Amino acid sequence: MHKFRFIFFALTLLLTACGDPVKEQVTRQLPASELRVEQLAEALENGQVRNAELIRQYAEKISQSKPELTELVKVFRQDATAQGPMYLALVDRLNTVKNQPEMFADTQAIYDELLNIYQAADPVLYSDALSDPLNVLADMSGGVLPRVNSLSKAQSMQANNAQDFGTGEQLIGNPSYGSWMTDSSGMSFWAWYGMYSMIGDIFGSRRVYYNDWGRHRNYSYYNDYGRTRYSSPGQLKKQTRLDARTKKSFAGRGQKFTSAYGKNRTGASSLSSQSKTAQSSANRFRSQNTSKSSYAKKSASSRSASFRNSRSNTSRGFARGK
Repeated sequence: MHKFRFIFFALTLLLTACGDPVKEQVTRQLPASELRVEQLAEALENGQVRNAELIRQYAEKISQSKPELTELVKVFRQDATAQGPMYLALVDRLNTVKNQPEMFADTQAIYDELLNIYQAADPVLYSDALSDPLNVLADMSGGVLPRVNSLSKAQSMQANNAQDFGTGEQLIGNPSYGSWMTDSSGMSFWAWYGMYSMIGDIFGSRRVYYNDWGRHRNYSYYNDYGRTRYSSPGQLKKQTRLDARTKKSFAGRGQKFTSAYGKNRTGASSLSSQSKTAQSSANRFRSQNTSKSSYAKKSASSRSASFRNSRSNTSRGFARGK
């Protein structure tokens, strides 16, 4: 059924692309994005993604020094493979484009999503994105293993006047690892997916509510650099709605809510040029943050120019946080 839908989708694009530059771009970009995602899986398998290899190394060392964390470490070890939640999320998004194109507002939105998937699957950018789960492992080591591409927790907390939301806080807000749920009182709290719930069980982390986290969160790669690349359009819309709802709730009590995504937090260290390009995109997303998705707001030509610029820059920047 999925194969039939994809063939139908491809034929429809080919038949209707003539004279429509955006549809022509989708026709060209779809196989390119699909190939890039496949190549990322090969790079992960062959040990060619730097932070994925560090995840393997950190996982091995923590399992040896803290055997009581072995089961949780196994969960994080998956991030170094094509079975990790971030990689599977890219595959799922690509399948949505191929099998459910009706989920998108228009062809421009499809094209923009394909560009985002292509860039997110860049091994250098993907390595930077893996710094979040890698640094959770660093924190689990009790400081024995250094953070990577990030300042220390104490340094970033001080710089951002942030609250300590416990071990695993780098992954809060990232839809690959959990989601915001609503309790009986109408408060939104973070709920981990599956085995990641062991983070709270093992480390005794308190329940994290959005109204606290949104105002006082610390730096993480996903929230400050990767959000527009490593989220689907639907996930971004949910985040926008939750932020707007919280702001409205505060205003009803005569209080001000500072958006979780209103400004970049300090804490990045030696990220790649691709990540800096992604952050510029995130800043544009914030400036256009309305009830409508920003995906349809840029012309195909301007998005393509931005895409070409980031695609041509392959410099690497890896350093260990101190």
